[in-house]
Amino acid sequence: MRNLRTYSPMKILIIEDEPLTRENIALILRMEGYETRTAADGREGIASALRELPDLILCDITMPDTDGHGVLRQVRAAEATRATPFIFLTARGDRSDLRQGMNLGADDYLTKPASASEILEAIRARLEREKLREHNGFHPDFSSHDPLLALGLTAREAEVLLWIAQGKSNGDIGAILGATENTVKKHAQHIFTKLGVDGRNAAALVALEKLSA
Repeated sequence: MRNLRTYSPMKILIIEDEPLTRENIALILRMEGYETRTAADGREGIASALRELPDLILCDITMPDTDGHGVLRQVRAAEATRATPFIFLTARGDRSDLRQGMNLGADDYLTKPASASEILEAIRARLEREKLREHNGFHPDFSSHDPLLALGLTAREAEVLLWIAQGKSNGDIGAILGATENTVKKHAQHIFTKLGVDGRNAAALVALEKLSA
């Protein structure tokens, strides 16, 4: 896969307490032209994030001392890293863990063992979406779906649109909200009709504009 920046490599911080996994991911990313930083636990990861200011953070959830959720809380609390794309890498498949992480402000998640192509695709998607936001001058606040209610949506539709704007699939949104994928799909169709748009990308742009106001 082609990296987003040929001449100025994106910096990615990998926070993972399992040495082999950590080094394998770092190797995959370096081979793609990314600049990498690594941390062996949550505390080291927080310090590195605030010091290095990476373009994206890839973080395990289950770690001693400070787990991934704790890392995310502190990263989001700091002004310099508040908007840094954050992807969880976890062996957990429990929906409550997924919902907790996404509600704390994670941008995406990967379930171990993730393939090289899955890791690279997830990173590329998040960096491209961040680039799109910057290009359009959007600085959205994803902490609440309340501003989206002004678009004439129900509370549940506003929740769904909040996650659509963050690039989540119907399956991801269903897992986050505890709903079936088919139910989310129906909500999405209602949203598109109410907004008068053709699909997810157009709906996301409407939401990003509203959340940036």
